[in-house]
Amino acid sequence: MQIHKEGYGIILKAFLIIAAIVLLICILCGWGLVSQIAIAWGLLTWLFVIRFFRCPKRVAIIDENLVIAPADGKVVIVEKTVENEYLKCECMQVSIFMSIFNVHVNYYPVGGVIKYFKYHPGNYIIANHPKASEKNERTSIAVETRNGIRILFRQIAGYIARRIVCYAEEGERANQCSQVGFIKFGSRVDLFLPADSQILVKTGDNVSACQTVIAKLPE
Repeated sequence: MQIHKEGYGIILKAFLIIAAIVLLICILCGWGLVSQIAIAWGLLTWLFVIRFFRCPKRVAIIDENLVIAPADGKVVIVEKTVENEYLKCECMQVSIFMSIFNVHVNYYPVGGVIKYFKYHPGNYIIANHPKASEKNERTSIAVETRNGIRILFRQIAGYIARRIVCYAEEGERANQCSQVGFIKFGSRVDLFLPADSQILVKTGDNVSACQTVIAKLPE
């Protein structure tokens, strides 16, 4: 199992903390059922942390006319809205909620030039709340495709997630389905697409990053 580079430090810290707790329990309680349960708990907890930072290889769909899922998770919002931060127009919003059991690597949904990037400090309300897109800690990235279509997407921290990593820089070229960043421990990604895009997912659908087509862009 391939581990994402953003997980190395946390995995090491988790091992040290868990090992210290388990060792203390074994010293205080001696070798017995309690210590055996503590060891089993420690091992399972550490394996869960390792699994959270997995980075599976994907056979990506590459098509400049399509918007590909930027994250694993469940579609929680599909609606028409107004994006006021950068696009400043009516858009179709598609939001993907990532639980702690999903892969948390994020990818560019389209290829093109990065026209806008901004980090917003904020709160940590539960990521599937409708206001999370405006209230929570987040990053906003806008990409202009070769056909001149601009889309904006956001990485949004959730109630548990307290760390967003984003590699985007204005002016650089983004390759569709290349890594844009990582959100640690439960979060959401919002997509803001042209209002006349053909949306190919619905609320409740489970999607896979780089492999699920979210929408077809207008010609």
